[in-house]
Amino acid sequence: MRQRIYVWEIPVRLTHWINAISIVVLSFTGYFIGNPWLFVAYRESYAGFFMGSIRFVHFAAAFVFMASVLLRTYWAFMGNRWSSWRGLFPFLTKRGRQGMLHAFQYYFFLRRDPPETIGHNALAGMTYAIIVLLYAMITFSGLALFGDLHPESIWAKLTGWVLMNVPSQQLRMVHHFIMYLLIVFAMYHIYVAWLIDMEEGNGLMSSIFSGFKFLRPDQAPDWIEPEAEAAAAPKVSSHAD
Repeated sequence: MRQRIYVWEIPVRLTHWINAISIVVLSFTGYFIGNPWLFVAYRESYAGFFMGSIRFVHFAAAFVFMASVLLRTYWAFMGNRWSSWRGLFPFLTKRGRQGMLHAFQYYFFLRRDPPETIGHNALAGMTYAIIVLLYAMITFSGLALFGDLHPESIWAKLTGWVLMNVPSQQLRMVHHFIMYLLIVFAMYHIYVAWLIDMEEGNGLMSSIFSGFKFLRPDQAPDWIEPEAEAAAAPKVSSHAD
């Protein structure tokens, strides 16, 4: 028998997929803005404002992405223990450091057993902390570039000091470089998710759609300390292995 545990709440799953779709749209449009590889004949009715349309899609996706990140940040303080901000800092606790070592040894083929946890393993949690930092950097640099093009906007007033100290071309290069880092992370993220799902057989891939994972009763406890609030208790039901 396995326990059917409700791990990923709706805001976590919703923001995960909004972020994923937004990053795909932002990457395609952002690359095109920096390197227009598609030529549109001038006789086409939409040719006159084709680049403007691409930029509009890019900016719209950026604001959707920002809203999603803000919602996920809010839920890091209001959600259950597996969506908590504490998951980003495993090195602060002894159990977290042990979990990081276990995950590191597994990923580098130094031990065979995967780090079985209910939520993310400790090393993944620290990785997500780096991703959150990259989110902040690419968002801030994007807003600064947006403000440079729209000097009357509030973003120009909030970020104008950046371009007074950093040339716009260098800021644009940083913006694009972080995009490539996020693309590499996305490929790695998908690979590791499939790997852990096959190794543990706990429904990790389906859990990002349903919210439920399937765990053995004797599975090791999470490295994240339990919350004091009763609301953080998982919903458990039995399910045939």
